[in-house]
Amino acid sequence: MNGMLLILKPPGMTSHDVVAWLRRRLGRRVGHAGTLDRQAAGLLLCCVGAATRLAEYLVRLDKSYRMEFTFGIATETGDAEGKVTTCRDASRLTPAEVRQHLERFRGTVRQRVPRYAAVKVGGERLYRLARRGEQVVPPEREVRIHRLELLHWWPGEHPRALVDMRCSSGTYARALARDLGEALGCGAHLSFLVRTRVGPFSLREATLLEQVAQADAVEKLMVPMAEVLWFWPRVTVTDRQLLWRLRHGDLPVRDGQALAAQVSGHAEGGIRIVDDRGNLVAVGRMEHGGRTGRRVRLEKVFAP
Repeated sequence: MNGMLLILKPPGMTSHDVVAWLRRRLGRRVGHAGTLDRQAAGLLLCCVGAATRLAEYLVRLDKSYRMEFTFGIATETGDAEGKVTTCRDASRLTPAEVRQHLERFRGTVRQRVPRYAAVKVGGERLYRLARRGEQVVPPEREVRIHRLELLHWWPGEHPRALVDMRCSSGTYARALARDLGEALGCGAHLSFLVRTRVGPFSLREATLLEQVAQADAVEKLMVPMAEVLWFWPRVTVTDRQLLWRLRHGDLPVRDGQALAAQVSGHAEGGIRIVDDRGNLVAVGRMEHGGRTGRRVRLEKVFAP
């Protein structure tokens, strides 16, 4: 039982809660590829068995979110669960002002990690330091926001905005709410969040935990090992001796060049190597230039 489950995480469960539940249900090693906060909902990629070794490639994928911002109310955590730090009338705020300020956050920006985050500072989680009242300056990181679009507006003393975002991995939606509220001078927090997409994987494909619990064969709900990274080029190896060498981590330069020749165009990045039955044998990286020219270099190999 090796593969990936696209899980619709419900609000109220942490990502770790979902992983722990799946471990008990499946009796297998399980890991997720990108945390969702407890109060958030949406797509959680859960790798099972040997597929946990592929999680690091999935974590790097862009994410898409649908978010609700509430203006005039700021909180310690940047979301609806935190203690309110600012509460003011923001009824004069207009959708046009919000759209204008959203422009400032598109592209590559520096973002300060929320104080209540799982990021480690000095070997300890930020949220633990914050709960103890320790004054630690959260780190900043460079993130890229590809799309930021205001979809709907609800006026009032504390107006709300429904916003779509596509961003790089590591972007905090509640940090965006905090920074947008500060830029507008009224404060804001993230009052609702659902992750709608991770890379090419959509929430529409997601499975409920109830479906996993009721399934006679959970494997039928899984993305097979060889298809977890389906967006990478695929190379099929039929030579038995080469398959044996690959599974032992041995890929001579000449064979690496031969595998690269099977990939059309000038593809760069990851490569999937499968056997004639469609089983994932290894993942590699396409390399260009140097004395060896265009070749595939192994990164991970998998037992048959």
